[in-house]
Amino acid sequence: MELTIGCTTRPFRGCSFAESCKYIAEAGYTDVAFVPVKSDNTAEELAQTRKTAIDAGLNPSMALSRPKMDLRLDAAVDEFSKHIDNAAKIGVKWLVELGVGDPKYYKDYYELMRRCSPHAQQAGVNISLKPHGGISLTVQDLIDSFNKVSHPAFGISYDPGNIIYYTVGKLRPETDIDKIAPIVTTMIVKDCVIKDGKPDVMVTPGEGLVDFEKVISGLIAGGFKGPLYVECVGGTEIDEIRANVKSTLKFVKDILAGL
Repeated sequence: MELTIGCTTRPFRGCSFAESCKYIAEAGYTDVAFVPVKSDNTAEELAQTRKTAIDAGLNPSMALSRPKMDLRLDAAVDEFSKHIDNAAKIGVKWLVELGVGDPKYYKDYYELMRRCSPHAQQAGVNISLKPHGGISLTVQDLIDSFNKVSHPAFGISYDPGNIIYYTVGKLRPETDIDKIAPIVTTMIVKDCVIKDGKPDVMVTPGEGLVDFEKVISGLIAGGFKGPLYVECVGGTEIDEIRANVKSTLKFVKDILAGL
């Protein structure tokens, strides 16, 4: 089975966006994620970001987002709508949402997503909420969020490493995969280890606690059709990181080939 597999810029922290795109393309990926985009970017900045990715041979298809919930709700909706518009101008198809951590914002967060999802759909952008603690800590929290927003442009980005990270290993990403699979629209390929009681996601997929074959096969059995994006790998030196980014692409492709 062939699905779109992209890579985020996170493994190349400290590198410019152009350098990250170069390394991601050289590793064999078709798409770059965590494309830098903000609500207040100028037209020139957006055009340059898109050009940088395209010149490297990559689709700038995913970006991160986190609404400014400390604003009044109407102002937060306006700001997030501008973020959506700017992402669309670059060519981003997926905005990965990090949710909110403070319960006092939960109600407004759901309302914001309900109000912004139609705008995202019109702009050709899909919002995808990932497990990131707080409002999206567990599989059930993700399902509840999906149901409360209830819009075709709002889905779930399944990040198995974060399930382990934010619960410090108390919950497993393979559990209840059949329940969440039908609403997963993107997957983040991230592993996690726990050392001396502390979780760490800066590990190459396949070398941590996540059973990726079980997670990926479970998602596909539930109707998931991609895309997948590699977020983290191990390593401290650039050559090691580049090698791990490349080997992770093969790791994911080998799993897909066996399904």
